[in-house]
Amino acid sequence: MEAGGALAHIPTVAINARAAARAEIGGVERLARQMAIRLPALRPDRYRVIRPPEALAHRAGHLWEQSVLPLQGARCGLLYSPANLAPVVSRRNVLVLHDAAALRHPESYSRPYVAYQRMILPRLARRARLLITVSDFSKGELIELLGSSPERIVVIPDGVEERFRPDVDPSGARARYGLGFPYVLVVGSVSERKNLGVLGQAARALAERGVDLVVAGSGRTYLRGGSVGLRRLGYVADEDLPALYAGARALAMPSMYEGFGLPCLEAMACGVPVVVAAAGALPETVGDAGILIDPGDADAFASAILAASFDEALRATLAQAGVRRAASFSWTRTAALTDAAIGAVLAAG
Repeated sequence: MEAGGALAHIPTVAINARAAARAEIGGVERLARQMAIRLPALRPDRYRVIRPPEALAHRAGHLWEQSVLPLQGARCGLLYSPANLAPVVSRRNVLVLHDAAALRHPESYSRPYVAYQRMILPRLARRARLLITVSDFSKGELIELLGSSPERIVVIPDGVEERFRPDVDPSGARARYGLGFPYVLVVGSVSERKNLGVLGQAARALAERGVDLVVAGSGRTYLRGGSVGLRRLGYVADEDLPALYAGARALAMPSMYEGFGLPCLEAMACGVPVVVAAAGALPETVGDAGILIDPGDADAFASAILAASFDEALRATLAQAGVRRAASFSWTRTAALTDAAIGAVLAAG
């Protein structure tokens, strides 16, 4: 009886599933979806998912998040928000801040977006019961740019789904996206901080050898900038991503700033060599399993991408190292670490 009574009084945690309701998936949405599924499965006694209508998943949902969500979760002990934003009025927030990109690189975003981020992020960071971020790099950014105390920040990396594997058949995705030639892949939303212009030289060198350099990812209204002379596939359906990675000769990620760099892990899990910028959290995520390049060095990017695409011995070495590295990141681990961090906050009252 005593055990049952204790179980009945465990405080419930509301999960803010606004980002999980979005139709298009990026790294932030991937974490939101995974945690909205895995945390309740791990501890059904602890978690309750609160999801808005899909129409309120994007900008139209700010008002829902700031006003309706706190009311719907009023009886919950904590409110877990996995996608950078949470109700400002709440002092029960456990907030995942993936990075501080809009504060570090405001030139890559629209002015209204930057103004909103500058207004809301410091308030959220001050009032949150706990901040979670995805890399040691991002933790440093939150300390420097938001003045957050290091002891109030927990680093919990993203994971890789089991469906990202080297043996995925790429033929269906290649046909759907018109990829008749071998290709090198870039995955991510299109913005200035993605630094895609540095790949122009690589694209020309690849074209001379019958290889396309293609960009999978959509632009968003609050982002500035875009690719220069690169073939764009637009948004790729989530179910097609493993096959798209698996069919690539290499993945290129020249970003000047990333809070984690999930496409690198997903590509590595598929046995695809990665060539990434030695910037932001990318060295931390990739470790020694990829090729790291100065983000401003177009010549070095071109040479490294050609080597990763055509040097079979190097390709085999990178593929093995990448699969091994990616295997150490799982969403099961992310959920367990998140639950432990939340449990510690609950235990502290």
